[in-house]
Amino acid sequence: MSESGDYYRALVRGELRGFWPSVERGMLWAASQPYGWMSGLRNRLYDRGWKRRYQAGVPVVSVGNLTLGGTGKTPCVEYVAGFYANLDRRVVILSRGYARRGNANDEACLLAANLPGVPHLQGRDRIALARQAIGMRAEVLVLDDGFQHRRLARDLDIVLIDASEPWQDERMFPRGFLREFREELGRAHVVVLTRTDQVDQSERGRLREVVARIAPNTVLVLARHRPLCWLKVDGSRHDLQSLAHRPVAAFCGLGHPDGFRRTLIDLGMRLCAFRSFPDHHAYTAGDMEDLAAWKQQWGPECVLVTTQKDLVKMRPGHSVGRDLWALRIAFDFQAGQDALDRKLKEAIGERTHPNARRHGFCAV
Repeated sequence: MSESGDYYRALVRGELRGFWPSVERGMLWAASQPYGWMSGLRNRLYDRGWKRRYQAGVPVVSVGNLTLGGTGKTPCVEYVAGFYANLDRRVVILSRGYARRGNANDEACLLAANLPGVPHLQGRDRIALARQAIGMRAEVLVLDDGFQHRRLARDLDIVLIDASEPWQDERMFPRGFLREFREELGRAHVVVLTRTDQVDQSERGRLREVVARIAPNTVLVLARHRPLCWLKVDGSRHDLQSLAHRPVAAFCGLGHPDGFRRTLIDLGMRLCAFRSFPDHHAYTAGDMEDLAAWKQQWGPECVLVTTQKDLVKMRPGHSVGRDLWALRIAFDFQAGQDALDRKLKEAIGERTHPNARRHGFCAV
């Protein structure tokens, strides 16, 4: 466990100083040049129809981003899938399943907890997953982290941008966090600025201007991560005031740990210590013992808190036991929710019962 989190993140952000980190950053920059070129070429091949895309035969809605992790995709996927479930559509979530251990990764466990009854299929081949979902008589497919997955055609592309770290200094992976050049945002139908409550009005205005210039025909939505309640490892729920005036030691394994830290501060928590793990970290018994000992450093009144995404990977029998609390959050729209909902409805169009009219896949 590292105080500054993932080594890679610390390296590319320049938090690690000295000769060898500088050499490593130079090597990453060299590797980022062909990566950026290949990313651009691949997109042009799809744009011109020289690479095939596959139509699933049912509406496909993608939720993705331009950067590596940490923009809030999971709460957005939960909102989109829940939206269609509330319309009585049979919705199935498809995802790559990054850092999956066993049948599901942390995101799948989190969505299963918050969307009981909505199937979630994970695997490398999302065309095969889509076929499997069709066999389950899915009426809508929600593609998690799908903006770069262009083989499967979609009816709606939703792209998330973290307002507090919009472009992650605009360097291409692996020297930076961009998966593709930000000009590719023009492919999106909806752009959602997340964590807009963590930046001032002038920064929000600047981002809106940038998005409007790159993608003038997209719908722009402003959202924040709204805390809902506290959860405990035993499944019980508690209101947000339950930990008022208690000192807390917080930890998480997220792509953007600073967002969680900021949320706790905005809640008025007495944050006495904070630790971060790499994104999708698999907590071991040793990690939990270390966290329990770490919490004790701050006195018997200190409470250990984390995120729901981290909580779903832990068992009640771990050494932190019933002293572990997790914050559940949801999307809270500050502007553009009605426009987003209209786009979600338009994506399914008049195909109320698509399985009765279209079957199987076709290449386009």
